[in-house]
Amino acid sequence: MNKTDSQAPRTIPIFSSTFTPEVNSEIRRAAATGIYDIRGGGAKRRVPNFDDLVFLGASMSRYPLEGYRERCDTNVVLGTRFAKRPVELDIPITIAGMSFGALSAQAKEALGRGASAAGTSTTTGDGGMTPEERGQSRILVYQYLPSRYGMNPDDLRKADAIEVVVGQGAKPGGGGMLLGQKISDRVAEMRTLPKGIDQRSACRHPDWTGPDDLEIKILEIREITGWEKPIYVKVGAARPYYDVSLAVKAGADVVVIDGMQGGTAATQDVFIEHVGIPTLACVREAVRALQDLGLQREVQLIVSGGIRSGADVAKALALGADAVSIGTAAMIAIGDNDPRWEDEYKKLGSTANAYDDWHEGTDPAGISTQDPALSSRLDPVDAGRRLRNYLKVMTLEAQTLARACGKSHVLNLEPEDLMALTLEAAAMAQVPLAGTNWYPGMHHNDF
Repeated sequence: MNKTDSQAPRTIPIFSSTFTPEVNSEIRRAAATGIYDIRGGGAKRRVPNFDDLVFLGASMSRYPLEGYRERCDTNVVLGTRFAKRPVELDIPITIAGMSFGALSAQAKEALGRGASAAGTSTTTGDGGMTPEERGQSRILVYQYLPSRYGMNPDDLRKADAIEVVVGQGAKPGGGGMLLGQKISDRVAEMRTLPKGIDQRSACRHPDWTGPDDLEIKILEIREITGWEKPIYVKVGAARPYYDVSLAVKAGADVVVIDGMQGGTAATQDVFIEHVGIPTLACVREAVRALQDLGLQREVQLIVSGGIRSGADVAKALALGADAVSIGTAAMIAIGDNDPRWEDEYKKLGSTANAYDDWHEGTDPAGISTQDPALSSRLDPVDAGRRLRNYLKVMTLEAQTLARACGKSHVLNLEPEDLMALTLEAAAMAQVPLAGTNWYPGMHHNDF
């Protein structure tokens, strides 16, 4: 008996790997609205990262340190090149720049409290310096951005270091956004903006166009601050070797390089996912630039973008960084995306651990908002305590790994202590693929 069509075997539908349901959904959204998607956070795609590296703990050929009896120091000094007063930190983990405007005043205060308790620095971000942040930050880095929002010489002098922002990992080559609903009376006054009107920051500084002009600008800042403050230059990871070289030649004491996993309060999704290179790919090239100039360790390197744990910290230091900086992780530590607010995240069409609409100012956790009712939910003292605890754990983890490699200081970690688990990570980090003494691109005379 012949089978009818209804009796024929059914095939399982296969989704296109190019036009996935998510891609199709975005096409329909764009077609319906005519606007590009804006969100916060960093790149969500899977890219090679520090998880693709492992440490070679001591065995026969190395001698480990005993954690209960032998010291492993974590202090770092930043800005030793020209500044009269370098920044001295107890730990090599700093808090990245996040603006008042993007974050609530309570969140900025919490970051200052937590960083100070842990013996490290925090950073202002676009929009100026708040009394809460300066008052609770033992060491405060003042960001000097293309927008110049809130910038004034008095605050430059109040800071402990100045960070000239050229680029950001989530959007190298792009400017910032702050939607009108987050421009409250206070934010508007600090930035000299009209209340409630969308603001878009410039993508480049208005008074210089290249490294020669930057050198003049850095000299101006040094004169304003009496040559006391270290000058950092922050670049988004794109051409790390050349960008770091030019920043150093312009006079930077410290270079901050921010990979594409670095977060942002708001920018185009297409920017976040398709501009810049992974953090892992930029560290060795940045270090090579400093080595070629004969200035490694004299000019310090801070690495940021997706740092989550003490293992990430230790691996960045082993590859040649002097310190790391965290932003998204610090927000999570003080309460962002907390499951306790799950019902409210669902009402916003999201869920805890996936919420990224920081630009809308409706954050139930009270962190990325200017709504008084929401921001009052965040207790700066308790949130600061959580950040301190998190920084303590990260530091202990980094120390544990350093001791396992026989190091008495976390800055003594080196590429020789690492192996890569994938070809991509081996090529980017320029450390051997596990089980070999080779990495892609290695010159024959390096064997």
